[in-house]
Formats: sequence, structure tokens, C-alpha cells
Amino acid sequence: MHHVAVLQNTIQNYSWGSETAIATLLGVQPETGIPQAELWMGAHPKAPSQAKVDDRWVSLEALIAENPKAVLGEPVVEKFGPRLPFLFKVLAAARPLSLQAHPSLQQARAGYARENQLGIALDAANRNYKDDNHKPECICALTPFWALSGFRPIDQTLHLLDTLDLSGLRDPVKQLRAAPDASGLKAFFHTLMMLAEEVKRDVSAEAAAKAAPISEKEPVFSWMMALACEYPGDIGVLSPVFLNLLQLQPGEAVMLPAGQLHAYLEGVGIELMANSDNVLRGGLTPKHVDVPELLDVLHFEPLSIRRLLPDAAIAGEGVYASDFEEFVLSIITVTAGVNFNSPANRSVEILLCTAGSAVITETEGGENLPLEKGMSVLVPAAVNQYEITGDATVYKAAVPM
Repeated sequence: MHHVAVLQNTIQNYSWGSETAIATLLGVQPETGIPQAELWMGAHPKAPSQAKVDDRWVSLEALIAENPKAVLGEPVVEKFGPRLPFLFKVLAAARPLSLQAHPSLQQARAGYARENQLGIALDAANRNYKDDNHKPECICALTPFWALSGFRPIDQTLHLLDTLDLSGLRDPVKQLRAAPDASGLKAFFHTLMMLAEEVKRDVSAEAAAKAAPISEKEPVFSWMMALACEYPGDIGVLSPVFLNLLQLQPGEAVMLPAGQLHAYLEGVGIELMANSDNVLRGGLTPKHVDVPELLDVLHFEPLSIRRLLPDAAIAGEGVYASDFEEFVLSIITVTAGVNFNSPANRSVEILLCTAGSAVITETEGGENLPLEKGMSVLVPAAVNQYEITGDATVYKAAVPM
């Protein structure tokens, strides 16, 4: 595997997905009534991409297994073994996703081994751990993108709770006010999530009723109303009160480490993460919810979310700052006057063209490939350098070097 290869990718048809966004990106006719939630680009066993090699389609997972150093590069194989460290996605949310978090590497390995020992099938509805990897991630907006991410500063949460004045939560709110720190927040959230189901229904109904008359003045309360319409009776209706609510503008990104509670609400974005499908849910979903396991992985320190814009790297490329070892996201913009020339020291990459058209040319040998909107390609590490010319926007997933 020594040349750039076009990819064919799997679309995940989850119920919250958009019927049009991914189809429009790919330039195909949308299918009425079929939500398209995620486009997966990578080598996860659940849905590996297919790479075009010598006029035949081959699983990227199989290609890596056959020649890991040529595809991934020797440093990546030495660090992560013979598997692609990241999973690259387009995420298209027409409805809110579940309230969720992802485990650390140690937690994922322990949970995966435990569920294997219990004999829980990998595709079982009650399975928490689909693999033994952690899942730090990045979301970058392609359209205005609403999300909940990380616990709010506690004074903000208390102010919003005071505004609602929920009769069913007066004692927990009083306790949080007496201990306005991470341990107090953990106790408050534990109490909230462990309420009896009938109490959860009553609290969420009261919250929606009190949010309604003030929803036009404050996005927190309008999103509570939206969540109550989608998931009536779910305690996750309160999540905009205790999580940071943000609207990312196109080009803005945020990083989500393991243990950070979040929910994506609406919009289309580029998502890049460690190569894992491990999700622990706490609500806002018809899928399996495991509150005790979620509570074990969460971090309760309040956060101020840092919105990222790409930092200029080399001509034509901006890089989103990240502390994660498995992946780095960047945006390549080429025009008639600006080409992109890759550095010689590079790892395996997946490129996705989201606008315009371009040509990618291998520096050695001069082989070239058109890169149109919606196309994705694998650039194996064995390709020394390449150039992109044209008028296009291309997102790049790579392993930091």
C-alpha cells in the first residue's frame, strides 16, 4: 500500500440523524424517511472503510493487517500496534444525541474484559464496552452546532436552578449550595440520576412547565423545552442547567477528554476521536442507560469550555490544538494562489473534501487523484510527500508526529 487511495465509507442510520446533510455532502439523492447520522472513515471493526487498491475494494482493516508499517508508519505501529489509532466521522444531528461520556483507557480495558467474562455479546443492547480503547474526541462545526459539554461553574448552575425553583429538588439544591465544589456537584448529580422513575418524571415535567414562559429569553430554557418534547419524563431534560451550553460557529472546535459529560444537540460537524465505540449513557436516549457505570467514569470539576480555531502551521493548513496522542485535526484550504505541500515527516492520514474540488499529487512518481466535495482518501505513511492544488476545503485526520 504505497499510493493514495479513494475510500468508501459506511453511513450509520441512527434515529437522531439528518435525512439530508450527509447525502448533500456526498452529492447523492437523500432517501426520504432514512436518517443518516454518521459517516465513518477509518478501520474500526464495526464498520471499516473500503480502500480502492488496483481497481478493487479492500477493507482498510485488512490492508493495515497485511502491511501495517506501510499504511500507518513505523512510529505509529511502535506506539499503538498494528491498528489505526483514530476514527474520523461526519456527524449530522437533526435531533439531540444521548447524554453521555467515554471511559479512560484503563476503564475501557477493565470494562471490556469484565463484560467479556460475563459473556455479554458485543452486539447486545446492554453492552457498555464494545472495545478496549478509550475515546477522547474533537468536534468541529461545519454548520452552526449546538452542544452541551462539561459541568458549568456551580454558581451558574445554582442561579439557573433558583430561577426554576423546582419543588422536587429543593433539598439537593440546598446541599449543593452548602458544598459548591466538585464533591458537592457529584453528590447532586448522583441524587438527580438515582431518583425514582416517577420522581424523575415529575421533576422533568415541572422543569419543562417552568421553562416554557421564559424559554424565549434564555437558550438554556429553550433547549430544555426541546429536550422535553423529544424525551418527556427524562431527567436529562435538566442537563442544560448543569452543563455548559454552547453554539459552535463553522470552523470552531472543542476537545472532549475521557470522563467529560456531554450531548450533541443539533448541527453538522467533523468528529475525530480515538478508534473506539465505547459510550456510557445517562439519558436522552431509548438505548441502554447504565447510571452507576456512568457515575464511575465522570469527572465533576466545573469547566469553562475553550473554543478552538485552527492555528496556522504551514502554507494552506491550520491545526486544531490537541493534547491527545491518537489524533490531530487540521483544515487545508487551497486556492488558485495557495497550494498545500505536505511535510516529509508525516504519518497515516485520511483526507475529506467538504467544499470545492482539488487534485492531490504524489511528489515521488507524480501520480495524481481528483479530490471532489464529499470524497475521502487514505494517504498511507509510505507516500513520502504530496501536494494539493485547486480550490477546496479539506479536513485532515492524522496521528501527531
